[in-house]
Amino acid sequence: MDIGLVLQTDPPGRRTVELAQRAEAGGFSHVWTFDSVVLWQEPFVIYSQILAATERIRVGPMVTNPLTRDPTVTASCFATLNEMFGPRTICGIGRGDSAVRVTGGRPASLAHLQEAMGIIKGLAEGREVSWRGQQLRMPWVLPGRLDVLMAAYGPRALTLAGQHADGLILQLADPVIVRWAIGTFREAARAAGRDPAALTICVAAPAYVGEDLPHQRDQVRWFGGMVGNHVADIVQRYGSESEAVPQALTDYIRDRKGYDYQHHGRAGNPTTDFVPDTIVDRFCLLGPAAAHREKLAELAALGVDQFAVYLMHDQQEQTLAAYAQEVIPQV
Repeated sequence: MDIGLVLQTDPPGRRTVELAQRAEAGGFSHVWTFDSVVLWQEPFVIYSQILAATERIRVGPMVTNPLTRDPTVTASCFATLNEMFGPRTICGIGRGDSAVRVTGGRPASLAHLQEAMGIIKGLAEGREVSWRGQQLRMPWVLPGRLDVLMAAYGPRALTLAGQHADGLILQLADPVIVRWAIGTFREAARAAGRDPAALTICVAAPAYVGEDLPHQRDQVRWFGGMVGNHVADIVQRYGSESEAVPQALTDYIRDRKGYDYQHHGRAGNPTTDFVPDTIVDRFCLLGPAAAHREKLAELAALGVDQFAVYLMHDQQEQTLAAYAQEVIPQV
């Protein structure tokens, strides 16, 4: 199992680059960032600095979307970075949450997302694509590869990812839900004539190594609120009692009253009080390093290829060091 790292591009940008350098030195395989440019700094600028300051680590958004970035621009960004630094980028993409909603928009349709994934991947790999009635190819892009992983929670999105993406990003670490999501994703891939074993499964969630569980829970309770935004969309589509979605995913948002994006992804978000401790424990990796190794082994047995650590809490350096010394060498 690979271990990645997910960061927010808070200023100063040099801090993000330094954390990426520490991640590479500690054995992490990927550095992902949020992509919500009203709330944080522009990630693609920072990716160029990370790639220039490292040798092997791969970078990409977790996740971008097809609305705030035109797919042709997104493809050009990836292709340019790959030309400059070698094939060290990866594209995580979804329908859009904070980047879209902060500016008054709504998430993209799955049809729009599907088309955008094809445009981004095709152009960045040097192929011709059809876009808005035009045949397009970037003549300066040499043939190559850009893996496009799709973030998904609901049945239709998981199915689309299995049919068209190079892999799945699932932003929670509850083994019960992970098992269901991977099963739905892989069944869709098989039905589309694809080899599920050739597709990547990435699970992402906060990880906090330490002994003070109550404090850890309070520091990462924001994550249940962030996931709740997507779960609320699923409940709106399928209903709260639908057999199409596990109750383990939908039950906890019954008392959700809203969400404050100005505190998105941050400890102390005042609109995440509805998230109970049981959800925090299920969705995240908490406790001593041994508990992390145990849960990662359980996820690996389900078919997870990469676990990406959300590092949004008050012990970033300590958790990075603990993973480098006590977790990554074992997994």
